[in-house]
Amino acid sequence: MGMTLKAARVNAGYNQAEAAKILNISVYTLSNYERGISFPDVPILKRIEQAYGVGYDQLIFLSQKYG
Repeated sequence: MGMTLKAARVNAGYNQAEAAKILNISVYTLSNYERGISFPDVPILKRIEQAYGVGYDQLIFLSQKYG
């Protein structure tokens, strides 16, 4: 079963500020990813996989019109 990017972050034990620092992106950018306003590119996805301990195939990215 998949999980949203926010759920993966929370399950990894990070708040947005901590996760953004680990991923080397702004909190604003991370928030946009979590809300489906924008989507991470491949290098960021790889950092997310490592930081959160989940594979890309486990993540669900919702677009604004569905989320």
